[in-house]
Amino acid sequence: MSNNPFIYLRGLRRAEHTVFAVNDGQKFYYDPQFGYKMAYSSGQQVKRSVIEALNLPFAAITFNWEIDKKDNKASQKEPHSPCDPTFPDQLLGGYMKAESGAGTVKRRSPLSISAMRPLHPLLGGIESPTENLSFDRTSHPEHHHVNVFWVEKNKRGAKLTEEELTEWLTTNQRTLPNRAFIQDQTRASGLFVYDIAIDLRTLFCVSTNKLEPELFPEIEEKLRNAGWVEGENIFGKCLICPKEEREKIIPALAKALINWRITSNQSRTFSLMDTLAIAISDNANQLAYSIRGELREDKDRPTATPRIDETAKADLFVTPIANAYISGAVGFADALEQAEQKLIDLLMAFDYENQ
Repeated sequence: MSNNPFIYLRGLRRAEHTVFAVNDGQKFYYDPQFGYKMAYSSGQQVKRSVIEALNLPFAAITFNWEIDKKDNKASQKEPHSPCDPTFPDQLLGGYMKAESGAGTVKRRSPLSISAMRPLHPLLGGIESPTENLSFDRTSHPEHHHVNVFWVEKNKRGAKLTEEELTEWLTTNQRTLPNRAFIQDQTRASGLFVYDIAIDLRTLFCVSTNKLEPELFPEIEEKLRNAGWVEGENIFGKCLICPKEEREKIIPALAKALINWRITSNQSRTFSLMDTLAIAISDNANQLAYSIRGELREDKDRPTATPRIDETAKADLFVTPIANAYISGAVGFADALEQAEQKLIDLLMAFDYENQ
């Protein structure tokens, strides 16, 4: 590896009779060359799955509601995060908070994550049985907050007290669920690939620029009191996460990037999504070469075969399941542990204080 401040990772997985679903069921797009529906899991969903796999403390999210006094209707508004990078999910996942009458802060995630999509248009397919599923975010209700506001003549009023909310729910025989039911779902199977770029320049550095702030003043003070040190990267002055905190986060991040799974109710009909191979490189082009699909012209119709190319300038980690789907692939039972350690070594080696 060179001194390139980016680490690129590509993962190849097999999905079997499953759904990558958000609101409207199995997402897909049309491949313009082959004309097939291409099932995919969005980059946002992959990112959420990676963050959940960290197994580190999460920041509490505030869910905002408004209740119209006249119609007795409740409507959910944009949730708010604390925008506090002392929580690993905020530091790595990014955040944004914009409120009327208050300042706006925004931190872009140092992880750029692609959609998980077929390795080749001919190597991933959509099945079409229909089934209903649920979109559910109520698994940890005590962890989150709920804000409910009175609304009168389309204007937000005071926040309901706990007693007022209980009385309104009881009187109107209502609940405020965070779930939806989705009908007529399809299923996805095949070989799927995802790509992640890690920007080491911003991974553990939070900007202190006041023109496009990433921190509220009280959060900046909190970071300084927690031992974050002043530094400077290519983007300007910043606060740098203490080394002891980095050394806690890095192994968890490496494990999450390799072993994440879609296990929430956004995905129905669970698939192990077994990992066939991982490639790591500082060169995005070489990463694309290392795990790819190759088009073949048969007599009746075109076909494709998956290829793991060991001549590419990337570190390849192949698991035993790969040779069930890729001719000539030779895997090892500890391949994913080796990939984790490679990521840990690269993340530990970068000089975050002296960029």
